[in-house]
Amino acid sequence: MTLETTEADRLRDLVAAELGRARDRTTLLTEAVDEGDLVRQHSPLMSPLVWDLAHVGNQEELWLVRDVGGREPVRRDIDELYDAFKHPRRDRPQLPLLTPGEARRYVATVRDKALDVLTRSRLEGTPLVDQGFAFGMIVQHEQQHDETMLATHQLRGGPAVLDAPPPPPAAGPVRGEVLVPGGPFTMGTSTEAWALDNERPAHQVFVPAFHIDRAAVTNAEYAAFIADGGYDDPRWWSTAGWDHRQSAGLRAPLHWVRDGDGWSATQFGRIRPVVPDEPVVHVCFYEAEAYAAWAGKRLPTEAEWEKAARFDPATGRSRRFPWGDDTPTPEHANLGQRHLRPAAAGAYPMGVSPLGVHQLIGDVWEWVATDFTGYPGFAAFPYREYSEVFFGSEYKVLRGGSFGTDRSACRGTFRNWDYPIRRQIFSGFRCARDA
Repeated sequence: MTLETTEADRLRDLVAAELGRARDRTTLLTEAVDEGDLVRQHSPLMSPLVWDLAHVGNQEELWLVRDVGGREPVRRDIDELYDAFKHPRRDRPQLPLLTPGEARRYVATVRDKALDVLTRSRLEGTPLVDQGFAFGMIVQHEQQHDETMLATHQLRGGPAVLDAPPPPPAAGPVRGEVLVPGGPFTMGTSTEAWALDNERPAHQVFVPAFHIDRAAVTNAEYAAFIADGGYDDPRWWSTAGWDHRQSAGLRAPLHWVRDGDGWSATQFGRIRPVVPDEPVVHVCFYEAEAYAAWAGKRLPTEAEWEKAARFDPATGRSRRFPWGDDTPTPEHANLGQRHLRPAAAGAYPMGVSPLGVHQLIGDVWEWVATDFTGYPGFAAFPYREYSEVFFGSEYKVLRGGSFGTDRSACRGTFRNWDYPIRRQIFSGFRCARDA
């Protein structure tokens, strides 16, 4: 069975538009600073921005130009330089990287060839190209690196170079929790065309009844934990968490500084008072876990989080997003770097789930109390290094996306993961408890 011509053309137009949106964002993030900032390492946790730029192009060349298109390599000589598994981030500034000018010319050449491949591809016939999967994978890869580059911008010193309007205010207060009924629901997906391997396959999971917070933990709520001595009381911390709190000297979320009796935070080169009703951001898993214990609750499991985000009790089906199956718009969620901080709890009433849970998509990645592993029936595709090599107790899962996550790389089934000590990411959390 072949795609109808009009359907194939529609898909090509969609892919070209998504590739263009991703590149526009990459250009914004890399042209906002001078060449010195592009080649500088702003944190040992992050690559120089110029490495991310060329890496994006190299992945596009490997998958779209060489693999899908069967074309000759553009720059085979740089493959090893931009292999993320061969060089830890801290070592990348010492590599003979492409200069900013060379990197820009390289990614432009690769993009021209990739678009030519797109015009000639039937977008069907193998799992790699069916429904434009390989192109969608590259769109998501570039947007994921754009979010990584946005995190690098947050860590860089010097004057502000990025700007965006503030997020919308709350439409009304959002407090308390909701009861999620016990029972089975469909977790993961087998139908989402651009879903990645760790989101697959769809499978039934039984989740006992539980309560979950209607909103993510706010700055004001987290400040109360600090004021009550939460960082000084080992009762609230796991053994690993307490060891890390002591060795890292954690006293507050990353970027927070004392401001009289309150707190301010650095946001992309500007210092502003912490907004009480916005979600707390830049906390690690151990901090989230300790706060939850102090509050008499716990972090939700990954299955609980996804059920709260996708389950429709009226129909029993799992939606693509909390609000339904429609692609996110600016009225649904705080995504895509439209704003440079999380929005206040209650700012997106159109994005609420059927059970009344707010802002499960966007604003902050939410830590959950689950190690990163494959689902039953998991199959690595198209390569083990995307997901499978990270499976195990070393990594914790984050769900929902942040204000820096693009809509193409965020859905109700999307899974992120990181070390539990990481705080440079746009991470927050919400709490749950047994029913």
